[in-house]
Amino acid sequence: MSLILSIIVTLIFGSMIILIRMKASKRPASIKGIILPPVMMSTGALMFVVPYFRVSGLDIIEAILMGLVFSVILIWTTKFEIKKDFVFIKRTKAFPVILMSLLLIRILIKYLISGSLEVGELSGMFWIMAFAMIVPWRVAMYFQYKNVAKNLQPTKEMAE
Repeated sequence: MSLILSIIVTLIFGSMIILIRMKASKRPASIKGIILPPVMMSTGALMFVVPYFRVSGLDIIEAILMGLVFSVILIWTTKFEIKKDFVFIKRTKAFPVILMSLLLIRILIKYLISGSLEVGELSGMFWIMAFAMIVPWRVAMYFQYKNVAKNLQPTKEMAE
């Protein structure tokens, strides 16, 4: 029963994140908006102070590699464009599908390995995987944003 509840909660939160990301693409992108999510998420590393959440070295490597694979997919699908003298994230129909697919893959992996790991260790692994996914994605977004933003025409206010 707890597995089903966990899957339902994960799908609800995943759907909410997808809706938030789609709404965010209607507003101009900013460096602060790109950098803040991984900074805020980094506070989750405090969980590793508690021994219950500690992860073995091999599991850390596995989680990082999975996160990097997922980040490559996100980097590949995230593009910027200039509209109305602002930089926006390009909306693609594939983005929500990719995010939901990554979420379903994450649920499948969790289901497959949940029998061999303690709950705390599993939580730690999935935090590491998520962090290893979001940091490279946001770093790539930052450089893509800077590259597109340098093509903005300076407005009169900027010139003065």
